[in-house]
Amino acid sequence: MIKSKKSGQLIVISAPSGAGKDTVVKELMKRDGNNLWVSVSATSRAPREGEKEGVDYYYLSKEEFEKRIEEGFFLEYTNYAGNYYGTPKKYIKEKLDKGIDVILIIEIEGASNIKKLVPEAIFIFIMPPSLKELVRRLKARGTETNEKIIKRFHATYKEVNEVTKYNYVVVNDKLDEAVDKVESILKAEKCRVDRIEEVYLDTKEEEIHEILMNDDFDNDGLGEKI
Repeated sequence: MIKSKKSGQLIVISAPSGAGKDTVVKELMKRDGNNLWVSVSATSRAPREGEKEGVDYYYLSKEEFEKRIEEGFFLEYTNYAGNYYGTPKKYIKEKLDKGIDVILIIEIEGASNIKKLVPEAIFIFIMPPSLKELVRRLKARGTETNEKIIKRFHATYKEVNEVTKYNYVVVNDKLDEAVDKVESILKAEKCRVDRIEEVYLDTKEEEIHEILMNDDFDNDGLGEKI
C-alpha cells in the first residue's frame, strides 16, 4: 500500500498575455474543482469588461497596493506593463495544509519569485500556438490600444525565452487538449516518489506464509524457507 503526503501541491501557471491561461484554468476547475483552489491575485490595473472583484482579481489603487507591500501582505509581487500584480499570503497555506492543491496564475517574474521561495512547486507555462495567433487574440479582446498591444507583443519575446525555467510547457491551440495535458501533468505529479510519504505492505508475516503455502501456488520447497 502506498501512503501519499497529505499536503497539497502549489501549482504555478504563467503565460504571455493572450495565451489563454485563465480560460485553461477555468476549464480545469470545472473538471476537478473539489480538489483545486485558485488563488486570486491582486492588481493595480483597472478591471476589464466582465471581470469581477474577488473572482478575477482584487483591484487596488497603486497607492493601496504599495501600502500592502509595506505591510507584508503579499507572498510575492511584481510590476508588469506598468501595473502591480501580487499574490496574497492569506488562505494559501491553509488550503495546502488541508491537502488541497493551490493554483497561482501569475506573471513570469512573479513565478520566478515563487520558485525562489517554493522550489518544489509545479511550474507550467502556457504557450500560444503562434505569435500571429497571439496578436489576433489580443486584438479580439477590444480592451487595449494598439500601442499597448505592440508593447505586450514585444514583451512576449522575452517571456517565451523564460520557458526553460518551468517544469512543463503546454501549447494552447485546442482548449480541450490543452486542459487534458495540464490535468495529466497534475495526475503524474501525484505519483512522484518524493510525493510519497511511505511505501509499506500491510500484510502480516503469517498471512504471507499462508499465501505461499496455498495449494494454488507452486510452493515446492518454500515451506522450509519461510
